[in-house]
Amino acid sequence: MANTLLTPNIIARAALANLYETTVMAPLVHRDYEPEFAARRGDTITIRKPAVFTAEEYVRANGITIQDATESGVDVTLNHFADVSFAVTAEDLTLKIQDFNEQLLAPAMEAIAQKIDRDLLAIRDDITAEVGQAGTTGTHDWDDPRVMIDAGKTLNQANVPLTERRFVFGPVTAAAYQADPLFHEADRRGDTDGLMEAAIGRKFGLDNYMTQNISVPPQTSGNSTTEVGVAFHRTAVALAFRPLALPRGAQNAAIETYKGFGLRVVYDYDIDKKQDVVSIDCLYGVKTLDADRAVLVKGADVV
Repeated sequence: MANTLLTPNIIARAALANLYETTVMAPLVHRDYEPEFAARRGDTITIRKPAVFTAEEYVRANGITIQDATESGVDVTLNHFADVSFAVTAEDLTLKIQDFNEQLLAPAMEAIAQKIDRDLLAIRDDITAEVGQAGTTGTHDWDDPRVMIDAGKTLNQANVPLTERRFVFGPVTAAAYQADPLFHEADRRGDTDGLMEAAIGRKFGLDNYMTQNISVPPQTSGNSTTEVGVAFHRTAVALAFRPLALPRGAQNAAIETYKGFGLRVVYDYDIDKKQDVVSIDCLYGVKTLDADRAVLVKGADVV
């Protein structure tokens, strides 16, 4: 049976699945998406911050104290417009979606996912708390997994909730941790999750993740760069997507959304180059909500 011509909707759904499965940072932070309102780059939107309450001592004679449950808002500029466009042949557009995905979509979405990770990791510029420096009193070195205890202590002192804490680090740090008995010897972990989780897994109250994109840090040291990890709560930083409007001049276009992600796919004929082009893009903004809910873990020198 002949293959069905790929439509923008089919391409967009497959691209979105790739993006969701490839990003590291995006699923770990506070998310906001409103598919009803198309936006443009540079627009400022208001996203909702999670409400904060205070537990008070109840006194029957005084009755209850009703707290304002209205979620506060914070302005976010949609300053990131990620785009991957590539030429396709007529044969490409008649491929099975699995083949088209492997040859074209997966590499395209990997590029967008890497950009989103790097943009979210810019939160490091706003964070002042630090652990992991060699020779610093009261903190373990960056390559000792017990530095997570130091990061947790800093978060505890800032009254950060114990749940939804994450630690994201680079490949050099990951290699150091995975070589440590605390990670690769399951009988010393103090839990029964086994070796599969021990590869990265959860340790000292933090869910641990490795991303190669963290190796592009905000500082340099001599002839080497410094790998700076970050431990944070989900509400320390926000990622807001907004859909882009469908172009009026292109009939072959579609928008797909899933769990706070939104992608636009347009394919059209480029008369100047005399070739078909598939263009995939997304519009989003990144905002530090509370820098006190994060701590830097410095820092492996990477030549």
